Amino acid sequence: MMTAANLGARVTGWGFAVFTLGSLCWIAVGLSGGQTSLVVANGALFVINAIGVWRWLGLQSAREDGAGAAKQASRRAATPTLFPATELAGMPVVTLAGEELGLAVEALVECLSAQISYVVVSTAGSWMVDEILRAVPCGQLTFQPDRLVLALSREAFAELSPLPKGDWPAAL
Repeated sequence: MMTAANLGARVTGWGFAVFTLGSLCWIAVGLSGGQTSLVVANGALFVINAIGVWRWLGLQSAREDGAGAAKQASRRAATPTLFPATELAGMPVVTLAGEELGLAVEALVECLSAQISYVVVSTAGSWMVDEILRAVPCGQLTFQPDRLVLALSREAFAELSPLPKGDWPAAL
């Protein structure tokens, strides 16, 4: 659960640490019982999990710390202007009236201008099982430190055409 939930670098890294400990335990069981295949399989898993620990607790957590420091410094400034782009996915999207519409799942950036063309917003589908994805032009959004504010009403947002799964437009 710790790695599958993707709750940040530290939680994911500690998930890999648990896996690494499990691999070491199974290697010990395999060595004590003469089970070569168990030792070999868990030796390979140990290497994979150790790389996961290094990547998530080392590299990625340091990146998140740096981005978080910039975000906090920006919030202390007269006008908060920064948030890590990696936090865009999962940010709540609300109307001007503060009604929650869904979550941002992706932003598409134009290569030449380096400007966001559109943001894909996910809303719950039927029975909260499926999701409906809609593309919102960047000009319709105001970026805030912890959410995106949509300049459309809930009704106008619902009238935007749903995106076909796996076939998003090149531009809006």
